[in-house]
Amino acid sequence: MSASAAVPDCCGGLGNIDYKKVARWEQKTHKLSKAFGSPHLACYTLGGAILLLNFLRSHCFTQAMLSQPQMEILDNPMAYSAGLVLLGMGSVFVLSSFFALGFTGTFLGDYFGILKEARVTTFPFNFLDNPMYWGSTANYLGWAIMNASPTGLLLTAVVALVYMLALQFEEPFTAEIYRQKALQAHKRS
Repeated sequence: MSASAAVPDCCGGLGNIDYKKVARWEQKTHKLSKAFGSPHLACYTLGGAILLLNFLRSHCFTQAMLSQPQMEILDNPMAYSAGLVLLGMGSVFVLSSFFALGFTGTFLGDYFGILKEARVTTFPFNFLDNPMYWGSTANYLGWAIMNASPTGLLLTAVVALVYMLALQFEEPFTAEIYRQKALQAHKRS
């Protein structure tokens, strides 16, 4: 999911927690796994917190959009339909990513040492790199267009920038952990 959640001020900054910092701290110290008694329980707990804060982010996004003026050029059935298509496509990418990765694969399980047998390359990963992030971005963009919201468009751009920044760290990390896993498997055989 999101490395950090960018939200408007209506949430008091609660959504601006950098989950990757927490996950990297866990990877180095294993303190969450020790505190919760297992890496799986710690990962499920962090994943639950991420989900709750993502719901809060979406609520704040919506409140920010609805409290601002609409953009007349987007206030028409064609734009609304385009937004609906983006929302639908985004949802397909987000949900299919979740089903392909599972809960721990979606919510930073790799930082807890919970890895898949191999890096996932089935749909939607064979169609689009980072489909969870881009699907989420498409959801926000679609929602902004459906609401004819210039504020929503601006916030969508912020979300996309945060995701692009997160990928600068996440991509190399994921490649490295699966490279190390393959090396260990090769050494054993």
